[in-house]
Amino acid sequence: MSIDQTWKVGTLAEASGLTVRTLHHWDRIGLLGPSRRTAAGHREYTEQDVIRLYQVLALRRLGLGLESIATCLDVGIDPVRLVREHLAGVEASLASLEALRQRLAHVHAELASDRAPEISALIGALRTMGGAGPESGQALRRHLDDDRIRALRDRAAGLGPAAHYLLEVEWPELYRRAEALRTAGVEPTEPRVRKLVERMDELSSLFTGGDSGVSAGVRSAWRHEPAAMSGDPAAPADAWHDLAAYLDHARATLPPAVPLPVPVRSFPEEGS
Repeated sequence: MSIDQTWKVGTLAEASGLTVRTLHHWDRIGLLGPSRRTAAGHREYTEQDVIRLYQVLALRRLGLGLESIATCLDVGIDPVRLVREHLAGVEASLASLEALRQRLAHVHAELASDRAPEISALIGALRTMGGAGPESGQALRRHLDDDRIRALRDRAAGLGPAAHYLLEVEWPELYRRAEALRTAGVEPTEPRVRKLVERMDELSSLFTGGDSGVSAGVRSAWRHEPAAMSGDPAAPADAWHDLAAYLDHARATLPPAVPLPVPVRSFPEEGS
């Protein structure tokens, strides 16, 4: 494929399964516009435009809205990380299921032979079924009651496949970018910091609904157990404090709004 290859809107629409009308609309709202135009004013999409189109369609399949997709791409979300981290989660789930399968097969064989399975085998199966869960989930249980844990989990479930992307990919990326700006000495009042904060608060509202009790519990978990909540075992105890203060300073410059809590990276299961 030539580096200078371009596509007219009709050709790209046909190749992507979209309509010309859809591509025109995405151009108008600034989601995906052609980088070139002919002398006659016709749209011409470049290879970079096609790459962005692929990213848009991939994020749509996760259930994100167009506005959220635009924000994700504009702040530089890496689609490679999305696939890598999603794949890691799937592989971890498969490993857990395989461990459970082996334990259950052993118990089944014992029962089928009219032998009582060893208690250790049953305990092992129970542990595999329940699992201790991610460290962030354990930390949350120390700061939120069962009803609020359930509310968080239900809201995440309602988001479908998008929940994984929002919590495991976009949210950490937003924080990495905010911390990079802070350590680089960028003032929290600058527009690029405020834009990150606005997106963080938008994500927060998706998972908490603005519940002040949930907000307090989640913030407490981040404040006291940043290593568990961030998934970074090397995170120092005060890692959250400086960044939280930086983001709160940026948030104070935004239009008045109901304070929203930070989202969590994972949710403990019932009975775990």
